Amino acid sequence: MPRATVPANIGTIEIEYETFGSTSDPTLLLVMGFTAQMIAWSDDFCRALADLGLHVVRFDNRDCGLSSKLDGVMVDPGPVMAAVFANEPAPPVPYTLSDMARDAIGLLDHLAVDSAHIVGASMGGMIVQHMAIEHPSRVRSLTSIMSMTGEPEYGSPTPEAAEALLAPPETERQAYIDASPKYGVWQSKRYFDETKVKADAARSYDRCFYPEGSARQLAAIYASGRRHEALAKLTVPTLVIHGTDDTLIPPSGGRRTHELVPGSTMLMIADMGHDIPEPIQPMVVSAIHSHVRLAEWRRATGR
Repeated sequence: MPRATVPANIGTIEIEYETFGSTSDPTLLLVMGFTAQMIAWSDDFCRALADLGLHVVRFDNRDCGLSSKLDGVMVDPGPVMAAVFANEPAPPVPYTLSDMARDAIGLLDHLAVDSAHIVGASMGGMIVQHMAIEHPSRVRSLTSIMSMTGEPEYGSPTPEAAEALLAPPETERQAYIDASPKYGVWQSKRYFDETKVKADAARSYDRCFYPEGSARQLAAIYASGRRHEALAKLTVPTLVIHGTDDTLIPPSGGRRTHELVPGSTMLMIADMGHDIPEPIQPMVVSAIHSHVRLAEWRRATGR
């Protein structure tokens, strides 16, 4: 069972988190994506990793879930995105992915964890890339799932996926739940389960519905720029996982990440979209566990 805690004080913000497993095992930090709460890492997924001998930590990013929010701090992501696509400097934003990476490092400090294996999905993949680039001594291994390098030429959404992503969400609870299947445009088609999608939407809405944070998180993604040069210098053991059916961040985003990071391993999963449906979870858990154990062995043997 997860152990709920009081929020961790990280500088001027609080980060809500939960842990699974024993603190005597290697720590695995799970970083979720754009507007997604930590519960998007399902309980079963976290328990499966903990049962394999890992101390699993999941948390809410800032501006999401039960972590601190920058209420009333307004930003228009449109000019930020336009500047990036024009290859021009982005206007100022409330925070960047580097700040979100520092939040995660601060959580490790709070937990007295010197270094951890880090796993990120989507925007979370971008955050863990920044962690590995900017805080390499804190990272034992990196797993980037359904993510990209900050280069618009790789991994940009299809028009249909972008439209669904950027459309304002319904604000009334039942309308929000009823509208949730529209996100199936980027989810795994083979495993799409409308009943589960609506149940997950209800759980997310009831835990914390906070659409205001989406503009600030989106601005952070685009303002953080390209990571291609820094990724090409990484020495941390890296696993890249991507789905062949992903339309929100198409497979070119993952392939480019693998191409850039020296010695990285690529796992392309057939029939996987921009999600980790239950039938695919065992494969992803196994891949992460094998990657972590190999990194631990190399760390112990110096190979």
